[in-house]
Amino acid sequence: MTIMAPAFQPETATDPRDPLGRLQRFFDPGTVLPLHPRDKSGVLAAIGEVDGVRTVAYCSDATVMGGAMGVEGCKHIVDAIDTAIDSAVPVVGIWHSGGARLAEGVEALHAVGLVFEAMVRASGLVPQISVVLGFAAGGAAYGPALTDIVIMAPEGRIFVTGPDVVRSVTGEQVDMATLGGPETHGKKSGVTHIVANDEADALHRGRRLVSMFAEQGEFDLLAAEHGDVDLKAMMPESAKRAYDVKPIIHELLDNVDGESSFEELQGGYARSIVTGLGRLAGRTVGVLANNPIRLGGCLNSESAEKAARFVRLCDAFGIPLVVVTDVPGYLPGVSMEWEGVVRRGAKLLHAFAEARVPRVTLVTRKIYGGAYIAMNARSLGATAVYAWPGSEVAVMGAKAAVGILHKKALAAAPEDEREALHERLTAEHEQIAGGVERAIAIGVVDQVIDPAKTRSIIAAALAAAPARKSHHKNIPL
Repeated sequence: MTIMAPAFQPETATDPRDPLGRLQRFFDPGTVLPLHPRDKSGVLAAIGEVDGVRTVAYCSDATVMGGAMGVEGCKHIVDAIDTAIDSAVPVVGIWHSGGARLAEGVEALHAVGLVFEAMVRASGLVPQISVVLGFAAGGAAYGPALTDIVIMAPEGRIFVTGPDVVRSVTGEQVDMATLGGPETHGKKSGVTHIVANDEADALHRGRRLVSMFAEQGEFDLLAAEHGDVDLKAMMPESAKRAYDVKPIIHELLDNVDGESSFEELQGGYARSIVTGLGRLAGRTVGVLANNPIRLGGCLNSESAEKAARFVRLCDAFGIPLVVVTDVPGYLPGVSMEWEGVVRRGAKLLHAFAEARVPRVTLVTRKIYGGAYIAMNARSLGATAVYAWPGSEVAVMGAKAAVGILHKKALAAAPEDEREALHERLTAEHEQIAGGVERAIAIGVVDQVIDPAKTRSIIAAALAAAPARKSHHKNIPL
């Protein structure tokens, strides 16, 4: 599309919903160029800069029919997405829309469908970020859902059918915030990746992610060495105690202007696994980590699916992965099986096996069973696998394994001797199974590393690997 002459000067609009004002607050000052004349279509699109990065953005015009999407407005969105594809730059959608325009009927529905098609066409080619500042209802709900990252302001609402329709069809009494607010989508559905503090913070987080995707940087190995700290010192002394992995992630990654570079994604959803983007020695990386403080760090159907989508996101855009593992296995239970832990867990296996980006696994304490494979094992193509001293790599914990393998012998032992027998058999099993030493001997773990040199070792391994990525779409798993 032909870019028009600069027309967007410093903000003069008084209505906070005005799309011109929102675009000016999103882009760097003085860089906003319109992609079409201002009209009554319900959409305003522009190209500008975000921290110097060329970026395309389209914004719902909530001052016109509540931002409802008609034929012309949808055309502006499609043209904006095509401009981003042609220019190979990120595209950001700022959403405040009630959905398709009723008066335009099936024509509006067809136009909304063309928006969806354009988003899928752009998927995996250019980063797509949605910032939901108001309603994203009806057809507009699927706009953000088809993009790579969804950010919601406190006033954001995403739902296909509103409370009135829900009430009339099902009889359920629900308000808009409960049905589709940030709390719901941040913790229950997993639709949103980031819940912002306010509108300004939502736009700021969108800008931050544009930089992460578009200006990925290079590894500075000297900086990585200077930033080395003893990460294991942050863990509890007892191997039986749970801990929050997030402080370790923050220390592993860079601090920028005194603030952690880590931007967690879907932090309130499927919390036994942590996903997010940050910078390691100046380079954008994705971090995927078990979190023992939630469900003991177990994988379940939700966390496996969450992790799979994140792996594919990073793989599509060439972002190297750091996988921090401390996992006892998959969460057992009838509900897990019924919720599809086999089907949804297989997505994570597929995602890692398909991935071509450099990816390093770090075993901090233990990694057992099927979760050993699922968390980026050498068999799925890991670039390198490291372990901290004292880590365990096994089918299951030695004591639990002995309880199965020697069930009859333990049952036959006198009660006062049973525990001692169990401990002796456990020690023998650890020698036979081999643990991390056996894993190193057969080449599925590279080496046991000094926790105080974790940053520099991981950065060096990722920097030495060929910079590759896959060519696939980022389907919302």
